[in-house]
Amino acid sequence: MATQKMLTFVSTPREMPEKRPASERSEDFHEIYREFAASKAAEQSGRCSQCGVPYCQSHCPLHNNIPDWLRLTAEGRLKEAWQVSQATNTFPEICGRICPQDRLCEGNCVIEQSGHGTVTIGAVEKYITDTAWDNGWIQPFTPAQERAESVGIIGAGPGGLAAADMLRRQGFQVTIYDRYDRAGGLMTYGIPGFKLEKDIVMRRNKLLADSGVEFVLNCNVGEDISFDAIRGKHDAVLIATGVYKTRDLDLDNADHGGIVRAIDYLTASNKVDFGDDVPDFEDGELNARGKRVVVIGGGDTAMDCVRTAIRQGAQSVKCLYRRDRANMPGSQREVQNAEEEGVEFVWMSAPGAFAGHVTGIAAEAQERDVDGIPTVAGVRIQKMRLGQPDVSGRQSPELIEGADYDEPADLVIKALGFEPEDLPKLWGVEGLEVTRWGTIKASFQTHMTSIAGVYAVGDIVRGASLVVWAIRDGREAAESIAGYLTGDARIAAE
Repeated sequence: MATQKMLTFVSTPREMPEKRPASERSEDFHEIYREFAASKAAEQSGRCSQCGVPYCQSHCPLHNNIPDWLRLTAEGRLKEAWQVSQATNTFPEICGRICPQDRLCEGNCVIEQSGHGTVTIGAVEKYITDTAWDNGWIQPFTPAQERAESVGIIGAGPGGLAAADMLRRQGFQVTIYDRYDRAGGLMTYGIPGFKLEKDIVMRRNKLLADSGVEFVLNCNVGEDISFDAIRGKHDAVLIATGVYKTRDLDLDNADHGGIVRAIDYLTASNKVDFGDDVPDFEDGELNARGKRVVVIGGGDTAMDCVRTAIRQGAQSVKCLYRRDRANMPGSQREVQNAEEEGVEFVWMSAPGAFAGHVTGIAAEAQERDVDGIPTVAGVRIQKMRLGQPDVSGRQSPELIEGADYDEPADLVIKALGFEPEDLPKLWGVEGLEVTRWGTIKASFQTHMTSIAGVYAVGDIVRGASLVVWAIRDGREAAESIAGYLTGDARIAAE
């Protein structure tokens, strides 16, 4: 009699891979979860109820065939599970690590809704593709037929890399231009190693390079090469720059030393993790060691900052957020991890001003940079309460008069989100239409912009969003570009 491999959620409790103790993991930048053993991955996959209408799949931006690869994993057919997983996702081992599954697939799992605890989808997804790498199933690919048409991709983040992978597999010549010295975008320099170790991203970059994708790094479009020059070299262009302009605060003393942008802080930390020389880290400007750190913001970037500061040896780390825990946009799993590691969350609080250089004995503990700019001494905290819901149904924070207080701080990190740069102006491009938010206006069906043959995907179209959405956009745009270059789209239209 055959043994039942699936539907074991009634008898088998939900388990995540073992989490390293907070005292251990807060000392390094390695990933905090250990690997699943094969038997445990199969056991947890077997908890899937094999729904007729799988909400996990419908709530995944990539619509991954999750029940299928869970069943194959439970049956020990790992190579087939990997083949199903990678059929819809260019980077499944990355999504398994950094996707907010609690808001997407796992949060909508049917057995989670019935009270049995969700299937650990993300951990199994990571395990499948890590196993594929370990067993040598993932190898550089050679297209069945080379094509003469070329595509220039601006931006080596998840959207650009996903599009490059799809286009190269169809034989197109692909060149990626990126401002940084390593490809990967925020996966490389924005997300800390304790969530996504960098060798995971670097091996994907190497796979693409070994498969014929050309990388032009340290290349800032508009300075090192013009947008028109890129258009002239390629038959189609894909803009996948992401958004790097930081939202700012209009507060007193906001220009003081010790008040830094989250992107600068995280980039410096990741470069140090690579072994690079980072002067701003070495001189202490972007190093939290021994400092009282205040992070402003409540998204995933803020979580990355507070947990990085802990690992750098900060004296204390506090996170200010103007709403309560239930309304925090960041992953609840990340909040829990941060609290375990020693981060203090100050809910219903917002910065009102920054205190400048103090006098007397306290001044001896502070520094001034070469320009004589005073360093921050503290943050004036304004207490908030949640008022009436706005048009979106979300309660708006309101100031509580007379409840201000001062919080000492040696390093303040602004993690307030990102906005798009003014690309038409920066690149000198006429006719590239943008929305009222400054994002590039592109078709939701084809991803083509207002300029024929120029496409755009990811955060530069959506605004700051998730890696998984950028991957989806990149894959869709690759299909549209292929149709445009081969004439399939024009033939279908006719």
